[in-house]
Amino acid sequence: MRLDKYLTECGIGSRKEVKKIIDSGAVSVNEKTVSSPKENVNEEKDIVKYNEKIIKYKKFRYYILNKISGYITAVDDPREKTVMDILPDWVIKKDLAPVGRLDKDTEGLLLLTNDGQLNHRLLSPKSHVDKTYYAELEKDISEDDLEKLRKGVDIGGYITMPAEAKKIEEKKIHLTIKEGKFHQVKKMLEAVNNKVVYLKRISFGKLELKEMELGEVKEVEIGDIE
Repeated sequence: MRLDKYLTECGIGSRKEVKKIIDSGAVSVNEKTVSSPKENVNEEKDIVKYNEKIIKYKKFRYYILNKISGYITAVDDPREKTVMDILPDWVIKKDLAPVGRLDKDTEGLLLLTNDGQLNHRLLSPKSHVDKTYYAELEKDISEDDLEKLRKGVDIGGYITMPAEAKKIEEKKIHLTIKEGKFHQVKKMLEAVNNKVVYLKRISFGKLELKEMELGEVKEVEIGDIE
């Protein structure tokens, strides 16, 4: 692979920007400064450094973010702050996109990747990926209402699939759903005459938020997801 393509694929910059970086003498291959963008690089064996920092090549990258409330789930938006604004500089943002969405006022686990096929596969209606939410409610919830959530409720012409619903303590529940309908958790609680006042996704498939701080980002591998 050409060096300029390698660096571009690693998210260092556009092909034009990368050529300027190489010209500046900031890039080395196997401890030797390289001045030609045409230099051939073995992405599996060669050690490429930019400003003395090793740049590892990965065709696909996967990150989990503990989303902060107030950010929309989008790559860019002319008016709103997006989840991309939360990501630190070390994250390789080239072709990166969120998998699914979390509402602007919802916190919690969001997967981002440049692996378009995985993104499509996880969001396919056939996949039924479990998504678990921690919800704080306007009022306490009865066992009867929890049982309704488990069996499925009407959220406006659509009956939700069976879900897992567990009361943690007064006005607090864990709800695991398999779909990703617009405002689904909020609508499900409205269907049993309640209201979500705080919502946080704590797991997505095999991925778990655990002790991640708000706004924290962690790189994961494909084996952690599938």
